[in-house]
Amino acid sequence: MRREIQPEFKIELHEKDLPILENIQKYFKGKGQIIVKNKSIYRVRSIKDLELIINHFDKYPLISNKYADYLLFKTVFNIMSAKDHLTEEGLLKILSLKASLNNGIPDKLKEHFPNIIPTPRPEN
Repeated sequence: MRREIQPEFKIELHEKDLPILENIQKYFKGKGQIIVKNKSIYRVRSIKDLELIINHFDKYPLISNKYADYLLFKTVFNIMSAKDHLTEEGLLKILSLKASLNNGIPDKLKEHFPNIIPTPRPEN
C-alpha cells in the first residue's frame, strides 16, 4: 500500500464569497490556491507555505472550537517538519491526531489501520 501524507489548511465558503478567499490568499502573500466548484475553497498544502499559516495563528489565536483543531493540525505540521512522519511511529501518531480532527479518518483508511485511537482533543 502506498502511503502519502498531505497536510492541508482549507477554508470552504459559498461560491458567492470567492472575494473573501481571494483577500485571504492575498494576505498570505499569494500562497495556496483557490478552487471553485459549487463552493469556493482556499487551500494551502506546501509545508513551507503552511509555516506562514501556522505563524499567523500562533500570533492571532482562534477564539472558537476551531482552536483545538488548529492545535492538532500544528502538531501534525511539527511532526512532518521534523520528518518524523517517515517512521511507522510518526505515521501512527498523525493518524491518531487526524482521527480527532474535523471529519476524522476516512473509512478506507480505518480498514488499513483499525486500531487507531483518537488523540484527546485539547481544551479551549
